[in-house]
Amino acid sequence: MAEITFRVKRQDPTDKKNPEARWEDYKVPFEGNLTVLEGLFYIQEQYDGSLSFRYCCRASICGSCAMYINGAYRLACQTNIKHLDIIHDAEPVVTVQPMPHVPLVKDLVCDMDDFFAKYEYIEPWLIRNSQDPEKEILQSPKDRKQIDMPIDCILCGCCYSSCPSVWGEENYLGPAALLKAYRFEVDSRDEARKERLPRWDNERGVYRCHTIRNCQEACPKELSPTEGIQWLKKAAVRRRLFGRMK
Repeated sequence: MAEITFRVKRQDPTDKKNPEARWEDYKVPFEGNLTVLEGLFYIQEQYDGSLSFRYCCRASICGSCAMYINGAYRLACQTNIKHLDIIHDAEPVVTVQPMPHVPLVKDLVCDMDDFFAKYEYIEPWLIRNSQDPEKEILQSPKDRKQIDMPIDCILCGCCYSSCPSVWGEENYLGPAALLKAYRFEVDSRDEARKERLPRWDNERGVYRCHTIRNCQEACPKELSPTEGIQWLKKAAVRRRLFGRMK
């Protein structure tokens, strides 16, 4: 059975004796459909049980295993080794490191507290002021299509990690939170537009986005937070000038 080298970035900031980052190589048996996540499990089980990484669904739905793999943002569970175009190299190597620009907990585990605090700040849930119907709130196919793109966000944090505006402004909400704001702004069932508006219509919100589109390139679901943010900017201008809430 062939082997492939996993080069993993290891670091434990709480280790007083060895707090610095280092690269460690591990040989992993390679078969046709080995994923990066499966390779990390092999390393943990066969070499070093202290290797730390996040995972949950193993089906590219939860976003927990977002990492920086071979120079790109990817989900470890979704990334098949054969799709990295390295298996024909003389010495194939898979480099795995945590998402950059996000505080590190240990090894491949990032501290996502700030990310989720900003997400919660924009109130990412349906808010209704009128009385709900007895059974359900109906949507037309046209209304439902408005949220097709933003509802696929899995909150992996790749866009947040890749955004230069996040790097330079710690109070910036970031592309994931603003994409969720857009998701509820265009949802025909939601009635909290006046309530949410001040949360993203400010300097720490949509105007901090400089349309660099790193978020779009980094997203493993191929979403476009930039598109949602630009829609919010237009909506903010319309509301300020004309008082329109759409």
